[in-house]
Amino acid sequence: MSARGEGDRNDDGRQALRKAAIAESGLVMVRGRIGGDGAPFNLGEATVSRAAVRLASGEVGFGYTLGRDREKARMIALCDAMAQSDEFAASVEARVIAPLRAAISARRDRKAAEAAATRVDFYTMVRGEG
Repeated sequence: MSARGEGDRNDDGRQALRKAAIAESGLVMVRGRIGGDGAPFNLGEATVSRAAVRLASGEVGFGYTLGRDREKARMIALCDAMAQSDEFAASVEARVIAPLRAAISARRDRKAAEAAATRVDFYTMVRGEG
């Protein structure tokens, strides 16, 4: 039972969130390979933010994002934890994951249409000899 007296619920009935770790930013080394199968090399460093949260029901979520947006990393971690919860999984799928999936698909289709509009079909005519 929490100090609120309502178990693990907030005053408005929502599930309480317990931070598992403070969101932080740091650097990671980005590695690459020429041609996908060549020898690995260090391409450079990238800034990354990460966070971890624990729901009152025990689910732990982790979030990583490029850049220094710690709040974004925390929200990603929260969505990860909620997606593991039986209570919130369907809601996260409907309100977060499905719209993101649709936006990615729409962007991919738009880029494919833009590329198709500039497509040139080359063909070879057979020259008749004599």
